[in-house]
Amino acid sequence: MKKLIIAMFATTAFFCQSSFAQGVLEQVNDPFFGESCTSIMVGKKASVDGSVITSHTCDGRYRTWLQVEKAEKFAKDTTTKIYKGTLKTETAWDRRKMIVAGEIPQAKETYSFLNTAYPCLNEKQLAMGETTIVGPKELVNENGMFLIEELERIALQRCSTARDAIKLIGKLIKDYGYGDWGECITIADKKEVWQLEIFGQGPDKIGGVWAAQRIPDDHVGVSANISRIGVIDKKNKDYFMYSDNVFSVAKELNRWDGKGEFKFWKAYGKVEKPFKIREFFILNALAPSLQLAFEADELPFSVKPDHKVSVRDVIALYRETYEGTEYDMTQDLKVLKKKYNDRKEEIGVDTLIAPNAHPWPTRDHRNLRNYLKEGSVEYQRTVAVSWCSYSHIIQLRDWLPDEIGGRAWFSFDNPAQSPRIPIYSGTTKLPESFQFCGQKRYREDAAIWQYRKANKLATLQWQTTRKGMMEEVTYFENKGFSDAEYVEAKVKGLLKEGKKEEAEVLLNKFTRDFTGATMLRWKELENKYWGKFGLGF
Repeated sequence: MKKLIIAMFATTAFFCQSSFAQGVLEQVNDPFFGESCTSIMVGKKASVDGSVITSHTCDGRYRTWLQVEKAEKFAKDTTTKIYKGTLKTETAWDRRKMIVAGEIPQAKETYSFLNTAYPCLNEKQLAMGETTIVGPKELVNENGMFLIEELERIALQRCSTARDAIKLIGKLIKDYGYGDWGECITIADKKEVWQLEIFGQGPDKIGGVWAAQRIPDDHVGVSANISRIGVIDKKNKDYFMYSDNVFSVAKELNRWDGKGEFKFWKAYGKVEKPFKIREFFILNALAPSLQLAFEADELPFSVKPDHKVSVRDVIALYRETYEGTEYDMTQDLKVLKKKYNDRKEEIGVDTLIAPNAHPWPTRDHRNLRNYLKEGSVEYQRTVAVSWCSYSHIIQLRDWLPDEIGGRAWFSFDNPAQSPRIPIYSGTTKLPESFQFCGQKRYREDAAIWQYRKANKLATLQWQTTRKGMMEEVTYFENKGFSDAEYVEAKVKGLLKEGKKEEAEVLLNKFTRDFTGATMLRWKELENKYWGKFGLGF
């Protein structure tokens, strides 16, 4: 995903450009180009409950409306349109700046799916995360029919397993062409999770190159805007899939000499090494016993965690800003505070982190701090960022009916501040406010602004507001998991009795009511923070 900068409130937040080819080239020199998403994956034997996990932060100025698209049946010889420009629309019915790139044959039957900017979950418990891995400009073919979000949509509509989705995406790329920059899709089903990395094969080539590597069942992996797949084991078809031209294109474009060891990330990734701070921090946090080194030339593609990982562990990682580590951007932003005894006599001075110091400083704020004192803030790309559109952590559970087995913990805006809302594979209707995007302008009817206002106000005095806001985040996290146990048991019983419609109503109401409760509380936080400003905070 690609960045641009806009002003918001008293601070500046960084947002991304659409992956739609028009305008992409202007962003290549942006220092945050390709620093836009994080996807964490957990194999079923690495998770505490046997669930498979994939995830996604959509970091940038992407659309924030979402809805559930219904399953459909089609007559023979029906076609379906493929679009470019879907990432920036204001509503589901907004067709401005959308272009029909072409048409392909329609499937006889499609599955329902959760239509986020990057579609993420279908009714069969197939789920996807996404991160842009950019790659070299000379691989991009703007005439290719498919951008990454449309490949995800078609695969979710037609597939029920990760392997089938990878095969279908590979066929679509070969037949119709890939028109995007380098992208990674982290594809999971009820059994396993894969990392699929895709590039074009040149401006005059309709097609593309790709490789997919499976995360071992007892491992965790991460994709954070850098190509990570290395050596492709051609004999191990249970862990590797790839396009039939993956080696030949590298030789044709002089990206590999055909003799030395072939590494996918080295041939196509345009990076010095296949990781930066986020990959290192997450893998090291989950497997500290490996003593991974940030200075290493390469990290393992995936690691076996020291302890089994829960979905709440992943949620916590998505709040990560490296506080308390050498990468903490607030560690040198300190003030002196006088200490007094009971008689109000000065007895000393404490050194504290400044009340307005926070881990999401804009470029202007960093420049100002570093002008006043060189080296005050060394920028680090944190997992949680203030320019996030939305994020989700998706669990897939094969011991439950599909309707409740697939569960997305969804949030709007900054994942370090916003509560997470449960949305299931069997959810058929979302709250009305989810239908409106809040990125183009301020809209009271857009769900994201019900959280963003309090979040932005809290950021301005983060050392003061953080404790209270985190208490609310924790409360709703606990409530979400507790309430989900009851709802899932109830839905399971209804499905067993053949009461599918009643089960759908219950799931829809659960998401709606939980959303309403969080919105109400974040409105109260907004009012509280505005009130504090009247007293100088």
